[in-house]
Order: sequence, then C-alpha cells, then structure tokens
Amino acid sequence: MTYQEKKSIVSLISTILIFGFYCLYMYPQFPNGDMKSADTFHYWGSFVLNLTLISIIAHIIISIIFNMVFRITTREVEPKFADELDKLIDLRAFRNSFFVFIIGFLIAMGSLVFYQPLQVMFITLIASGFFADVTGSATKLYHYRRGV
Repeated sequence: MTYQEKKSIVSLISTILIFGFYCLYMYPQFPNGDMKSADTFHYWGSFVLNLTLISIIAHIIISIIFNMVFRITTREVEPKFADELDKLIDLRAFRNSFFVFIIGFLIAMGSLVFYQPLQVMFITLIASGFFADVTGSATKLYHYRRGV
C-alpha cells in the first residue's frame, strides 16, 4: 500500500471519527423550547464554527502523527513532490467533493423555500460538508487504488 493510500484511509477514518464524536458531544447541549429563539441560533452557529476549528486542528495533529508513525515504521520519508497523477487525483477528489457540497447547499436553500424549519437548513449544510469531506477522501483512495 502506498503512502497516498494510507494517508487517504487515515483521512477518511479521522473525518468520520471527528464528526461522530463532535456530534455526540454537542447533541446533549441542544436547546429545548422555541425553535426560533436566540439560543437555537447560537447553538447552530457555535456548532458550525467549533466543528470547523476542531476539525482543522485535529486533521493537522493527525497528519503530523501519521507522518511520524509512517517514518518510524517504514523508515521512508514521505514524498516531497506531487507528480501529474497526484495532481490529477487531487483535482478529481476536489471536484467530487465540491459537487457533493453544492448539491447539499442547494438542498439546504430549497428547504427554506419550502418553509422547513431552520434546523433542517443547518443540519443539511453540516451533513453536506461532512459528506463532501468523506467523498474527497474516498475519491482519492479509489483513484490511488484503481487508477485514473
């Protein structure tokens, strides 16, 4: 298994775990009562901002740990350059990830058009961000395994 495949697997697993644990942490804090109160908007705003910050920090830490473990176990240095195949795979993964997020964004805005509660919009946006991240990692793994 190549470095890129291992990195894609670690990224995929860490994305799922970070999102899952964060949702389990935030679920009990959901405000009870009126769904249009300031507490509900505060909850969803802090949910998105904290998830973004925690996800970025956790991915950086996991990437550093992965590179250290990779170097110790294989005695190889991670590749310092990206060839044309790596760039093509990254572009395809970005395209697929972007497509998934845009579809989720349009569904979230459509939920407002059809007078759904604001929670539906926030949940759809958060879920589309999660699925976009998973799609990007899965696309990289697929193309590194199967080719372009």
